[in-house]
Amino acid sequence: MTTPPLLVLAAGGTGGHMFPAQALAEAMLEKGWRVRLSTDDRGARYVGGFPDAVDIDVVKSATFAHAGIGSKLRVPFRILSGILSARRRMKRDRPAVVVGFGGYPAIPAMGAATSLKIPTMIHEQNGVLGRVNQLFAKRVDTVACGTWPTELPEGIDGVPVGNPVRASVLAKHGAGYIPPGDYPMDLLVMGGSQGARILSDVVPHALAALPDAMRDNLKVSHQARAEDHDRVAQVYEAAGIRADVSAFFDDVPSRISQAQLIISRSGASSVADISVIGRPALFVPLAAAIRDEQSANAREMVAAGGALVLTEDEFTVDAVTAAVSDVLGDEAKANAMAAAALSCARPGATDDLVALVEHLAGGATQ
Repeated sequence: MTTPPLLVLAAGGTGGHMFPAQALAEAMLEKGWRVRLSTDDRGARYVGGFPDAVDIDVVKSATFAHAGIGSKLRVPFRILSGILSARRRMKRDRPAVVVGFGGYPAIPAMGAATSLKIPTMIHEQNGVLGRVNQLFAKRVDTVACGTWPTELPEGIDGVPVGNPVRASVLAKHGAGYIPPGDYPMDLLVMGGSQGARILSDVVPHALAALPDAMRDNLKVSHQARAEDHDRVAQVYEAAGIRADVSAFFDDVPSRISQAQLIISRSGASSVADISVIGRPALFVPLAAAIRDEQSANAREMVAAGGALVLTEDEFTVDAVTAAVSDVLGDEAKANAMAAAALSCARPGATDDLVALVEHLAGGATQ
């Protein structure tokens, strides 16, 4: 009996890296492949949504960010240890293809695969290559791009495929949009672990300042860090706004689908999810992003008319109140924004990425 081909996914660090990897894992399992996820202890926190059939390989890796001098000195040795461990495993069970999605946890598997001459690909979610993908861009066979155009090193050609979304998001593709009106309306606020603070500082006060009739119709789902939960909930309660405040929502696709408006950071996965479902958005790109990739991520949807964007300096209580009032107070505008957002979607991104994997494997599934 022939052993099915093996795909190794190298990802970790944040949901932005893990969600596209999960989408590809779901698709490749459906096609009869074996799938292994190579990540580290941080990345392992995000594996709950992966299918049970995915083999989780936790390897040693490290990052130079947010580390003391002693920890920084140990980083190269931890990464080398992770690469050697990944090489040993790949020699025992050689993958047909290895795909890296970025983040320092991807280094061991990608380093091992390139050293063993295994067919490799990276998928960059953002409009600017991340550090780890920069490291491997000239060493892999294919560079797949989630946001197009993507800034690439000279001499490197990228393949625009879009950002794969999880099956739970794809199931909501183009779900009917209920425009805002004089009836209950849903608003979703999500920012991720790095970017949630400014949303917690500004949005509750901005929504509290909305006209009474609009505010009374609101139901808010607000993703806030645990340490901000109480103060955020208190502002909503004082304003009489129904709000579900939580550090994590396990039903984000449903909440996006139900929302009349979404206020969010413009991480690549968030932009992909919102466009695939087709909902108006107010984006605030993360200013701390070194390469300003979140502004690049939002560019297409803003240009199409599906989203508004405010920089962190512009993201004030008055500005957010005005933006929310503008969208929720204009049914025609909200409808047009939802349609424009949907026009930016790449629902076939996973299929395109699957095709690239199969091509690299040399017809292993034929």
